[in-house]
Order: sequence, then structure tokens, then C-alpha cells
Amino acid sequence: MSSWTAGSSSTTSMLAGKGVLFRTYIKGFAILGSLNDNYVTDGASPMSAPTPTDITLHQASRVMEIVFSDGHRFRLPFELLRVYSPSAEVRGHGPGQEVLQTGKKDVGIEALEPVGSYAVQPRFSDGHDSGIYSWDYLYHLGMNQAKLWEQYLARLKAAGASR
Repeated sequence: MSSWTAGSSSTTSMLAGKGVLFRTYIKGFAILGSLNDNYVTDGASPMSAPTPTDITLHQASRVMEIVFSDGHRFRLPFELLRVYSPSAEVRGHGPGQEVLQTGKKDVGIEALEPVGSYAVQPRFSDGHDSGIYSWDYLYHLGMNQAKLWEQYLARLKAAGASR
């Protein structure tokens, strides 16, 4: 299994999988393993669903940069990824059971695990690690980032909560 973990002596480490190039730019961060190019995309045909060609974690700015096979490039803040985690802990087990995530402004990503060849599972600095982010879901977050961010800020305001 591939993973990124803190604690390596490498300043910049990179490992190219056959299908996805993973990079990270942070002192003491290493990449172990790789992904292959056998993508599965939540029931969609691999021919019709874009897949990542490059994923970069920018630790200083707390952003995941992801490039897809159709040319789209997204810069997803770690906070956005955390508050829209596809986990049951965040989404609940049905409509209306969502849990508003607060206090995530400075959340980081400590590790990133591949899940098969169709998703990644980040481990956030607040301990959250149960969200599995399929390529389709990451693409959705990228395409709808502005709208989702606006909705999140509105929900925080309505709840009298802060980021």
C-alpha cells in the first residue's frame, strides 16, 4: 500500500506511479509506493470519467493541487476537503444528518493513502481519516468549489460558528 507520511529526512520526495504522479513539497515528507493506471470510477466508464494525472500537496498553503486527464486543474484547500469529507462522520447516514464542521481553518493533511486505484484517503491533522475521496468526488469538489465554499460559509454564519 502506498502512503505519504511525515518524518522522512528527504527535503522533496517524488514517486511516479504508472498513472498518477504524486508530489509533495515539504521538508521531511516522503512518498512511499505508487498507484497503477487501472482506474475505477464509481460506476462510470473509465473512458468517460476524468482521472488524475498529477496530485500535489502544498503543505505551506494547505492546498491539494490535482490535474485531471481532461486538462482541468484544481487547487482544493485542505479545509474544503475536510469540511466536505465523504465520510459518514461528516455526511451522516442519510439526508439531513450532515454534521457542520467547525474550527477547520488550519487543518493539515498528514498522510494520503491510495484506496485501490480509484480514490485516496487523507489523514487530517485533527485525526479525521475516514473519508474516501474517489476521483469523481474530487472532480466534483473542484468543479463546484466556489459554490460549495459559499454554502459552507453561509451554514457557519447561520450556526454562529467559525472556521
